[in-house]
Amino acid sequence: MKNYSKITPVGTKDLLFEECLANRTASSILGNVFSARGFHEVLTPGIEFYDLFSEEISGIPMEYMFKMSDSKGRLMVVRPDSTLPIARMVTTRLMNEKHPIRLYYNQRVYRYNPGLTGRSNEVMQTGIELIGAKGKRADLETITTAVEALSKCVPDFRIELGNAAFFKALAKNLPVSDDEREKIRMYIESKNYSALNSALDSLEQTQAVNVIRKLPRLFGGIEVLDEAYKICDDKTALKTLEYLREIYNDLTKLDLGDRLIIDLGLVQRNDYYSDIVFSGYVVGSGEPVLIGGRYDKLLDNFDAPAPAIGFGINVDALAQVMMNRGNIPQKHVADVLVHSEKGYEIEAIKYTATLSEANILGENSVFETEEEALAYAKDKGIKKLAVVGKEIRTTDTGV
Repeated sequence: MKNYSKITPVGTKDLLFEECLANRTASSILGNVFSARGFHEVLTPGIEFYDLFSEEISGIPMEYMFKMSDSKGRLMVVRPDSTLPIARMVTTRLMNEKHPIRLYYNQRVYRYNPGLTGRSNEVMQTGIELIGAKGKRADLETITTAVEALSKCVPDFRIELGNAAFFKALAKNLPVSDDEREKIRMYIESKNYSALNSALDSLEQTQAVNVIRKLPRLFGGIEVLDEAYKICDDKTALKTLEYLREIYNDLTKLDLGDRLIIDLGLVQRNDYYSDIVFSGYVVGSGEPVLIGGRYDKLLDNFDAPAPAIGFGINVDALAQVMMNRGNIPQKHVADVLVHSEKGYEIEAIKYTATLSEANILGENSVFETEEEALAYAKDKGIKKLAVVGKEIRTTDTGV
């Protein structure tokens, strides 16, 4: 039997030194943004009952989840999503909390990605959930929080806006099964023009079909909405475009320039999002680092209907971009290595503490001899060696 003790599972990796610092830095920046805007941190269990994530609720195929059983044989999953556990929490432990409820989280999610395509099965995710608030003010509060969060980490991000209700209004007119409708949605989301055209060619070429065929290309500035108006006559679909125009015009006041984009092909998880949807991209990452939207029907599954909107950020991807650009503060090398003569170990530890109080970075030596300590200091780039005995001797290491 093959021994896997020296490798990590597919889709996972060890994080070392600068990577850990980058993740902590990104998480800290984002957490400070959320906290300053009135959101309160929560943490949900790493394992949950499968019932919470059944496909009809989550839209996540069962085969994409990591599963196990508890001591009673009940099916469990390792957390594949953060929003649903928070919805569970809100409708149980926070059921008497006055709305709106502002929450943020920073935790790992685990989901199998077939073929990976550069994605990981394990992702540090942070984000917010604004529960119990509807309307334009709540939507703008959430989207502008996303803008502020990304801007504090990287300057060259872009925000793409769409409306899930636009596709839903068109797709309901297609004479296809729910499974076929979902495939069409996925073709649009991935901008797979060939597969989309093949799926639509077999249908009667109605106006709804013609509009859906063009969705992946309806991408750009306000002119995208003007073009959509010309080719669409579905009143429900047009109403969603009016609202999208209103949100877009409000956001232009943030001076985002060409970083604010309309994408009518943004049709994320049709069974999950209900209205406004948005994604965030940064140069250096091929996948969106931020995904969010309104999901007003999700809490119906917990017998506690309430409007809600939120977003999640892939901290790993964002931190990698920040690290590649040198935007992460470097871990400082110790200023002084403190070595003790035999019998003066505690005195050396106390001396190292006094250095820290004086804002001098000291590292305590764990070597048996002064020669070993000196060699280590030179190897690590530590400029001074302090030897603690009856007296304290400090010498330059020559680095």
